[in-house]
Amino acid sequence: MSGHSKFANIKHKKEKNDAAKGKIFTIIGREIAVAVKEGGPDPENNSRLRDVIAKAKSNNMPNDTIERGIKKAAGDMGSVNYESVTYEGYGPSGTAIIVKALTDNKNRTAANVRNCFTKGHGSIGTQGCVSYMFDEKGQIIVAKEDCDLDADDLMMMALDAGAEDFNEEEDSFEILTAPEDFSAVREALEKENIKMADAEVTMLPQTYVTLDDEEDITCINRILDLLDEDDDVQEVFHNWDE
Repeated sequence: MSGHSKFANIKHKKEKNDAAKGKIFTIIGREIAVAVKEGGPDPENNSRLRDVIAKAKSNNMPNDTIERGIKKAAGDMGSVNYESVTYEGYGPSGTAIIVKALTDNKNRTAANVRNCFTKGHGSIGTQGCVSYMFDEKGQIIVAKEDCDLDADDLMMMALDAGAEDFNEEEDSFEILTAPEDFSAVREALEKENIKMADAEVTMLPQTYVTLDDEEDITCINRILDLLDEDDDVQEVFHNWDE
């Protein structure tokens, strides 16, 4: 995966998020609700909630908004029941796309996601049709400009905490973990006051697809933009080499 600047991608994502902060806060709010429902409102005893809180802070969500979301979720345990759903499909020239959503109406979300693919001349596939092209990993990005440690020291710290792999990019360090070890590694770095540009469990493509045709590029951007606008969609992963 050399040649793909993780930090540049993160900054691009953050800039895009800043233009739609309400959308990001809605996404994180739903993740807080699901985490509280699954493991309770106390972050000390709920590692998933701790991870969501860390994600919220990295997206500049105010502490009082986070606390309000936790209290609301704890008080409304029986109200909205969000279900996690995943859709897989194809964009132009066989690009692979995975969509993860949290929804209170699976029929509505399925129809909306299908519509996003159709408008970009893509197609929804069956479960598992493209996920085999991705690896689920915990991914932590540390910007070099935010890190006083040299690469070897940070690598040893990460590996000692349980990380699987460590990569040095031009402008950042990438730490990869097994999904089940992500929380422990993230928290170990947090205790050492390592500032993380991004930290989440994600789907990393094993290979990337390059699109040269302008119409293909227009179509995949249409799919991704429409998915981004859908309130039920939490995350979108793809193997297009942007």
